[in-house]
Amino acid sequence: MKTMNSGTLDIAIANRIATLTFSHPASNSLPGDLLYKMTSAFNDLAADSEVQVIVLKSDGDRAFCAGASFDELLAINNSEQGTKFFMGFAHLINSMRTCGKIIIGAVQGKAVGGGVGLVAACDYVVASEEASVKLSELFIGIGAFVIEPVVNRKIGKAAFCNLTLEATEWHSATWAHSNGLFSKITDTKEHMLDEVDALANRLASYHPEALFEMKKVFWEGTDHWDILLAERAEISGALVLTDFTKNTLLKWKK
Repeated sequence: MKTMNSGTLDIAIANRIATLTFSHPASNSLPGDLLYKMTSAFNDLAADSEVQVIVLKSDGDRAFCAGASFDELLAINNSEQGTKFFMGFAHLINSMRTCGKIIIGAVQGKAVGGGVGLVAACDYVVASEEASVKLSELFIGIGAFVIEPVVNRKIGKAAFCNLTLEATEWHSATWAHSNGLFSKITDTKEHMLDEVDALANRLASYHPEALFEMKKVFWEGTDHWDILLAERAEISGALVLTDFTKNTLLKWKK
């Protein structure tokens, strides 16, 4: 599959802190190439002894992440392509889960679908009050299958059910904070970035082995996710081929 724009990923390292900034002109959506770049970056940084903390952010002042690329979803023609695309999200989540470095999410705006999964895969998240969230997958016809384990781990089954079934509704930053998706919310993007910088620098001064061991504690009980997320990718990969999903995607793209 090909996309008109694969997005960009910028990596900057200073003072034991790696900052990953992803960007895509379609509200920072995530095409397959960008998912691959981000997965590779987390795997590489996991092995970098000079890095102790990772900050994940997106470019711009508006949306944090619009989730899956509609163009690529529409271009899927068979189940193998569908599974491969959704495995991009599975691989990214698993790379963040197994990365031995603490990952701080800096969320300046709205997160949709896979973007919510990306937020949930961070170990700590600071968000601005503009950062509302929505799981629109069920409305589209595919369901939030791949990201369910990581979102459910953060907010619990009841909140996940509400977020999933209220597929056309935005849930506020306050809702996300009270349900555990966001660790802290601020009034502006600037204050959010200040909070992220302060936390990242504090963590970068801590004992690296202690942080490494604590990261493993944070993610205890998830060793089976390599298999689980692959199974979920197959479900979404089949559903994206249905007429219901294709027609819904076409309507929304217009």
